[in-house]
Amino acid sequence: MRDTKESRLLLVLLIAIAFALITVDIRGGRNSPVDGARQAAAAVFGPIENGMSTVVDPVGNAVSAVRDSGARHDRLARLETQNAALKAKLGSSDRNRSRLAQLDKMLNIAAEGQYGIKGAQVIGIGAAQGFSWTVTIDVGANDGIKRDMTVLNGSGLVGRVTTVGPDASTVLLANDPDFTVGTRMEGSDELGFASGQGDRPLRVELLNGQAEVKKGDRLVTFGSQGDRPFVPGVPVGTVTGIDPSNGGLTRTLYVTPFVSFTKLDIVGVVVEAPKKDPRDEVLPAKPKPTPIPTVTVTVTPSADASASAGASDTSSPQR
Repeated sequence: MRDTKESRLLLVLLIAIAFALITVDIRGGRNSPVDGARQAAAAVFGPIENGMSTVVDPVGNAVSAVRDSGARHDRLARLETQNAALKAKLGSSDRNRSRLAQLDKMLNIAAEGQYGIKGAQVIGIGAAQGFSWTVTIDVGANDGIKRDMTVLNGSGLVGRVTTVGPDASTVLLANDPDFTVGTRMEGSDELGFASGQGDRPLRVELLNGQAEVKKGDRLVTFGSQGDRPFVPGVPVGTVTGIDPSNGGLTRTLYVTPFVSFTKLDIVGVVVEAPKKDPRDEVLPAKPKPTPIPTVTVTVTPSADASASAGASDTSSPQR
């Protein structure tokens, strides 16, 4: 295209329309007027991303073995069998060993929390549908995925499903500024709401402004009515910062998530909630404190000092 006054005007007009659509989409939330177009985009581009991932990913079929493994809680034994088969199929490369470790951790969380999950792979990242922190996964409506399902991995809460196509879905990550989840503190059961802050720790507002909190305390999801968008008991993160309590109605904490949102690969969509709240059972075991060694110093007189003391005794005047 030639660089003319008309082409420049057209470019400016297109940019203005794009910004207007993004603004309308964000303000509209669930009832966004462009939601239909976003779903159409997911339906068109999702299979393309999925196909590309299948071509370049040597373990795509292995993860699909887990995909249908969580329909019911009483099928956890089958998960273990399939996991053993995955170990033989994935081989011994460094990448595959890493992915196998991710699968193992995710299956352990599913078993401990009694979550029915469908395994998935991250096949795309970015803000293609108006969000700043999203990923595309290779499961969709044909796999039983629905909007507002919880997404986790072997470390904890990843996010929630926001858009579903036939064979791919979009996941809003927990660190997105538009993301909010109810939380419960381990042990004390103090409730709050965690919000994403991009590449900074999550911001948590505790409902009790006088709650006793210390660094190192851990949080899990409180759960939603009907278990959507969030099931209870999924690990969220660890308290790393606390604002001073000024007598307000709430108290602000800063929580480092268990999940690394820049290293997502293998995830699971919770398609069946646990029959009872797992409470803190899914949290990893707390590390044992390293004992501080006690050093005892014993002073032993040297040979020279002993000799000097003996000489001093013999030279003393006798009475």
